[in-house]
Parts: sequence; C-alpha cells; structure tokens
Amino acid sequence: MAEQNASKKLLEVKDLRVSFFTPAGEVKAVGGISYDLNYGEVMGVVGESGSGKSQEAYSIMGLLQSPGKVIGGSITFEGQDVLALSKAEMTAFRGSKVSMIFQNPMTCLNPVYTIGNQLVEALRAHDKAISKAEAEKRAMEMMEMVGINNVEKRMKQYPHEFSGGMRQRVMIAMGLICHPQLLIADEPTTALDVTIQAQILELMKNLQKKTKMGIIFITHNLGVVADICDKVSVMYAGKIVEQGPVDDIFYEPAHPYTMGLLRSMPRVDAESYERLIPIEGTPVDMLNPPEGCPFAPRCEKCMKICLKKMPPYVEVGENHRSACWLRVQETMNKEES
Repeated sequence: MAEQNASKKLLEVKDLRVSFFTPAGEVKAVGGISYDLNYGEVMGVVGESGSGKSQEAYSIMGLLQSPGKVIGGSITFEGQDVLALSKAEMTAFRGSKVSMIFQNPMTCLNPVYTIGNQLVEALRAHDKAISKAEAEKRAMEMMEMVGINNVEKRMKQYPHEFSGGMRQRVMIAMGLICHPQLLIADEPTTALDVTIQAQILELMKNLQKKTKMGIIFITHNLGVVADICDKVSVMYAGKIVEQGPVDDIFYEPAHPYTMGLLRSMPRVDAESYERLIPIEGTPVDMLNPPEGCPFAPRCEKCMKICLKKMPPYVEVGENHRSACWLRVQETMNKEES
C-alpha cells in the first residue's frame, strides 16, 4: 500500500505512436497520445471505428497484431516500463497485473472446453502453485461474484450452452480471476441487447467498487461512458482531441468532434420532433491523413490554419483540455483583454 501512495499513477502513457506497415504504406493508427490513470479510476476512451482506441489498448497488453508496431512513446505501469518487458515477463504481466475483456465473448471462449476448465486454466497459467481443487473453488467463487447461479452445474457446461450476456459474464470472471489492478474493457457490451448491457455495466461498477481496480473502458457509446466513467479521452483518427472529467465532457464539450458526438446521440429529454444530427463527411483516410487537425475536413467551424497545423492542447477547465484552434484563439483573446 505504501508503494501505491508513493506513486499515485497506476498507468502513464506518453506520446504513444503505433503504425501498421502495409503494402499500401504506413497507417498511423495511433498518432502520439498521452494520458494517465490513477488507482481505482475508470477512464472512457471514446471514438468511432478506426480511431485507434483498440490499438492503444492492445499496445498496453502487448497484443498488437503484425504488421502493427509501437514506433514511439512510452507506457509505464506502476513505474515499470511495459515496452521493455521480455516475452516471458509480458506473459506474466498480462492476466496478473492487467487483464482485458473483448467485444465478442464467443470468439474468445474455446468451444470444445467446459467453462470451468477454461477458468481454471486461466488461473493456473498465472499461479503455478495453486492446486486444481483450489483453482476450481476460486473459479466458482468468481462465477458467483459476476452473478452466475447454479455454478457447479455451470462449470461443466460449454460456451454454446450460455446466452450472450452469460458468456460476457464468464469473460469478466476470467478477466478478474487473477485480481488484476487494471482491467481493459474493449466494447464489452456492444454485442448485447440494452437490458443485458445495463446489467453488465452495473456489474462492472459494483466489481470496480469492491476490487478498487482501474478500468479503461473503450466504447463508441457515450451513454455507457456517462454511466461508468470518471474521466474521458475522446479519440479521432489516432489522436486524442479532448480529455476531461466526465461531467465537463458532457456539459461543456470544447471540441467540435465531441459536440458532434453528443448531438448525434439520442436523448431521453428530447422532444419527439427533434432530429439527431449526424456528423457530415467521411472518416479520415489513415494512409493519407491531413496535415493539420484530423477532424478539419468534417468540421463546420474549420479555419485555414486547421488544415495546415495540428493545434496544441489548451486547458479549458480543471484537468480538461482540448486540441482545437478555436480554443487557442479564445485563450489568446482573453490574454489580450
């Protein structure tokens, strides 16, 4: 616990850059992003498909698929340089320190092994000293913790005998069985219907309170973010365009892309005649990204400078920053007056 207080940060990512070297050229999937996560904090990473949010998570886990490579920056977990770990150290790090839940549980669970077998194996892979009986007991406790009933019977069943929501609960149990300090959830509720989605989110909130782990929650659904996260990083075309506490992002968004996302989201208090406003234009071609702000070609407030130069981050509130030339102008005008 002393170490926990000595270094407040659980995870620090600085200027992380990830590229995919394809026959067509270099795709800059993540273009220099920085953020940190404290112990017990939940951070949402929001962005549309192809914004690089999953690739930065895979970089932390050491799961980047070829031809993807981390080409710059640093990832520090509890003061330890993650990118310098050997293959064996990375295997030990995954599961015991950091765990990941994926989008589709059916592709992550092995169809020919029972659920119990897979949970036990996940535990024994990281804890060689644990006996089979002890591992089975822990697996059943874990299944009960994530809200699965009749666990002795369930342990003997196969993935196809579980519903989608139940399979996702198994994936959460598998992710938490080694008590990691950081859980990365990559769109864990996308494949589920709305009521099951709400149950899974409630479950994750309760588990987070119990275990005090940090969570990085990757999603394109802002409703999910409002429900579970303390702070948010909004990604677009491999860059973080806005970062801040969850309330600031929702009530005082400072980047045109964040505003566009919020406008395109259904609201409970909206009048029946109000239409959702889509973000015009198409996502960036990552093989030929624009020189300036990646959102400039789709931005209704675009200025000449936006197309030429990437804006710096501007502090727009406490721990709230945005990369937008409009904010830079506002700050300069305030200083002049």
